[in-house]
Amino acid sequence: MSTILVVAPHPDDETLGSGGTLLRHKADGDELHWLIVTDMTEKSGFSEAQIDAREKELASVEKAYGFSSVTRLGFPATRLDEVTLGDVINAMGEAFTKISPNTLYVPFSGDVHSEHRISFEAVSACCKCFRHPGIQQVIACEISSETDFGIDPSRQAFRPNLFVDISAHLDEKIRIMETYDGEMGAFPFPRSPEAIRALATLRGSQAGCSAAEAFMILKEIR
Repeated sequence: MSTILVVAPHPDDETLGSGGTLLRHKADGDELHWLIVTDMTEKSGFSEAQIDAREKELASVEKAYGFSSVTRLGFPATRLDEVTLGDVINAMGEAFTKISPNTLYVPFSGDVHSEHRISFEAVSACCKCFRHPGIQQVIACEISSETDFGIDPSRQAFRPNLFVDISAHLDEKIRIMETYDGEMGAFPFPRSPEAIRALATLRGSQAGCSAAEAFMILKEIR
């Protein structure tokens, strides 16, 4: 049994980037953990109603995946760039120590959202072998509307070298994503059932299966 930790800058990133793969890990008997970097707060501009709705969504998503733990670092959504990177690293490192993951699923360093890039930088600092030697794999996710929307030509492009067959789990991934009512939209919005299914079909065609999620292996120790 492996201990899997998915690092989500915001709730929904875990599902968009690796939802089908997490469900496959669950079916294989692996232990799943969820680390959420930011939270909605009134100080960062969210209403009490939005925050209450998000709490219900998180409870539903936690149950759907059967996470063994959910760690919320509690940094303010939309304002992570106002937080000292060292504070993010320290909080994330404490979570890594507590969970002792073998495999990490993390945001891609080239994502257009600055909070994804900050989260990646913190993960990178925590992945040094002398800090958390139990980490055997670090895998970057492809997150719709973030990984694919970067236009800076100087940044590294997402070039997948790992494909996971999620044919048996795609419908459930989409169902879980629909839990995030405020994050979904009508096609051609990238976070729509049709767009999510289309990306999975494209990655599946590249991998020789009906549906797949694509990743980049950043580090692997055997």
